[in-house]
Amino acid sequence: MAKPALTGRHVETREGPLPHGAGWDEVVSSGRPILFKGAAAAWPLVEAGLASPEQAADMLVAGWSGQPVVVYRGVPEIEGRFAYTPQVDGFNFAASREPLDAVLQEILSLRDLAEAPAIYIGSTDLSLYFPGLRDKIAIDLASIHPDLAKHPGLASVWLGNRTTATCHFDYSHNIAVCAVGHRRFTLFPPQQAANLYPGPLEPTPGGQVISMVDFSAPDLDRFPGFANALEAAQIAEMEPGDVLVYPAMWWHHVEALDDFNALVNFWWNAVPAYVDSPQVTLLHALLSLRDRPADEKAAWRNLFDYYVFGDPETPRKHLPEAAQGPLASIDETLARRLRALVTRKLQR
Repeated sequence: MAKPALTGRHVETREGPLPHGAGWDEVVSSGRPILFKGAAAAWPLVEAGLASPEQAADMLVAGWSGQPVVVYRGVPEIEGRFAYTPQVDGFNFAASREPLDAVLQEILSLRDLAEAPAIYIGSTDLSLYFPGLRDKIAIDLASIHPDLAKHPGLASVWLGNRTTATCHFDYSHNIAVCAVGHRRFTLFPPQQAANLYPGPLEPTPGGQVISMVDFSAPDLDRFPGFANALEAAQIAEMEPGDVLVYPAMWWHHVEALDDFNALVNFWWNAVPAYVDSPQVTLLHALLSLRDRPADEKAAWRNLFDYYVFGDPETPRKHLPEAAQGPLASIDETLARRLRALVTRKLQR
């Protein structure tokens, strides 16, 4: 049985298909998660899952490339929550590469077992591992908005039994489709980061920083700020065919609630490929800024507001175009020059 949700506050919910054109612009500019009920109900994969988990598994295997997939396994005692060991000296699961068909059959064989091991196939590239599944997930992103055609991002498949992707954030916007089974997303705006008690920057269980709070049994003595995070939390209870759209940098805790589950998601961001990850900037800021005196950090905060977080026209509009250098509007050529400049500065 799934544990009850931590809040009764639900994300905004709309009926029908994903909006197109200006309607999509409104969704993105809202800066909040929105659940579209039944927007993918006509997917063949959704229909197969509603018929039976076996039919969904057969469809997944039929669309599989044959390449072994990465499988994460945890003992029953972790109750599906993939995270750190209690001492934070490793992870509470093991990873291996295995054939998809055998793993799915194992998951199906464990249904209804009270204390089943946790089995999770996470973020598996759709085009690389499931090239034959494209016609079973009938979503035409390019028709929704030009941004999705210009910046298609990465499409991934997530499979497993009753597992939990511990609360984390992603750098990209997300279109998450509950294809088989039920899922619960618990979402928090970026401003709640401190109240979610992020874990180590590295290593991380799946490439992203995760919350150290066990949502199934929050320890408010150790993590008192989590009570404040819950006041800002929103949940999305997803049925097969539901689509959740939420912004980049929102923290999300994802529970797969059935004995067999499949989710397909599409990450995207309307920035060119030559724009680097801000995570690199964060790591270098730890090296160069964090341990400076408070008055210096305050001065650098002002400079970052001026050069980075403010209007990009402000620092350059009083300069001749030929003299703007790194302050100019960035294109692929300037991005290469900046990357080379940063690389030289770091070689010391």
